[in-house]
Amino acid sequence: MPYQPPHTLTPLMLSQVAEICEIVGRMDEASRETPDSWGASSPYLRKDNRIRSIHSSLAIENNSLSLDQVTDVIDGKRVLGLEREIQEVRNAFASYEKLKNYAPTSSEDLLAAHGMMMKNIDSRAGRFRSKGVGIYRGSQLVHMAPPADRVPYLIDQLLSWLATTELHPVIASAIVHYELEFIHPFSDGNGRLGRLWQTLILSTWKPQLAYLPVESVIHREQQDYYKALGKSDAIAEATPFIDFILSAIITTLRHKESVFHTQTDPVTDLVTDPVSPQVLKLLLHLDKIQESNTEKLMLALKIKHRPTFRANYLKPALQQKLIQLTQPDTPNSPTQKYKLTAKGLSFLK
Repeated sequence: MPYQPPHTLTPLMLSQVAEICEIVGRMDEASRETPDSWGASSPYLRKDNRIRSIHSSLAIENNSLSLDQVTDVIDGKRVLGLEREIQEVRNAFASYEKLKNYAPTSSEDLLAAHGMMMKNIDSRAGRFRSKGVGIYRGSQLVHMAPPADRVPYLIDQLLSWLATTELHPVIASAIVHYELEFIHPFSDGNGRLGRLWQTLILSTWKPQLAYLPVESVIHREQQDYYKALGKSDAIAEATPFIDFILSAIITTLRHKESVFHTQTDPVTDLVTDPVSPQVLKLLLHLDKIQESNTEKLMLALKIKHRPTFRANYLKPALQQKLIQLTQPDTPNSPTQKYKLTAKGLSFLK
């Protein structure tokens, strides 16, 4: 009998999938009128979403680099930090950029992805583990993975199931994510590889989902992520973990949709024009440093012509109420600075 990963389809699960499909459908419909409603056709937005995914996925594994530092590493800038952590960022970015070239049902591609993800970090990068392994939280053993000699067989069984399952890809992606954590096929890097592979499976259903930073929600709810893994281990099936992952996808999609409507809804007091790449750069910089004056902003954004900066960056950001003056009663004050509004923060988060 073909392998069937243990799981139970629940009414909640089916409701979650229905909501995911509804949001994706609305976003797809919106993209016919506004091609960049997903943010997937803009190279700048694609890169920003990807950086957020990478930062969050690595932070779950205790990488201490900030979002700003991760951005600088990917941009090729010098960063003060542990060499291993810097290498992790480079590897993760290369792995996510390679995503469209991987087949989710290929064990060879799974090994290749691990080899890229763990290059110069793990001596067994790109190879299944050869020893037994236990997963610890602190000093407590929370999971004993299957014996090493079973790993190739278990991975082949899992990926063969993925190739033939009639389950919705969203549910299948969550099951594969859980099973990869349960099998723990590698000596290191299993968590980040599992999240990468789930993104790959989602992107084969909807290519736009390759740039959906679900990892950010998982990082924010990291303890619930571990609890869901533990609950699934305790009952020997993926059901609790599936529920958690579907909820994380819904949260990310709801935010993505709300940001799009914030940009385009003409009947509210929200932003009515699409945010330009120049304004987005300004918002992202202010998100990192909290507040700044004109001179420092121009220097950071490498703008030398003040009228251009005011016309293309400051003025539209102020008009769209994405930034505000720190001294609104004295707009011409020599100590005037700019900071994000609540709307600007909402747009970025």
